[in-house]
Amino acid sequence: MGPGTGGGGRYRMRQKLLAFGDDYYIENALGQRVYFVDGKAFRLREHLAFKDMHGNELAAIQERVLPIKDTYSVYRHGQALATVKKALIAPFRQRFDIHVAGGDSLEAQGNVLDHEYEIRDGRRRVAEVSKKWFRVADTYGVDIAPGADDVLILACTVVIDMMTAEGR
Repeated sequence: MGPGTGGGGRYRMRQKLLAFGDDYYIENALGQRVYFVDGKAFRLREHLAFKDMHGNELAAIQERVLPIKDTYSVYRHGQALATVKKALIAPFRQRFDIHVAGGDSLEAQGNVLDHEYEIRDGRRRVAEVSKKWFRVADTYGVDIAPGADDVLILACTVVIDMMTAEGR
């Protein structure tokens, strides 16, 4: 799936409460913080920086305002990595199309509102997102398949969470 590949594993996404902007801490299976998503507050369009715990930016998330529907793009080193668009298919089951640079397409589908969905590459499950693994508010798990691009999958999960929370 490109640069940043080779990971896989279970992560815990936790939205930082009482923050200006959309901030997230991402912990590995051992409970160690490994990534931080810094939501830039007070901007006309959403912009988030996906960083490691040393402050190095690994990806950027930018809202793109289009006439028909909102779209977010994920960038790595200034280059477009993926575009996430919402495609409504039913009241309680939503689908998000993730177009990855280089031709790959992923699909996130399930009960997105309750953080119970999968990200798939055709028939292959790339990641499972579930709130049932944790009982803490604003916390959910992301289980990523080996060989997948962890940063890409986690960044797309943040985008889906934001778009769902905003009622888009």
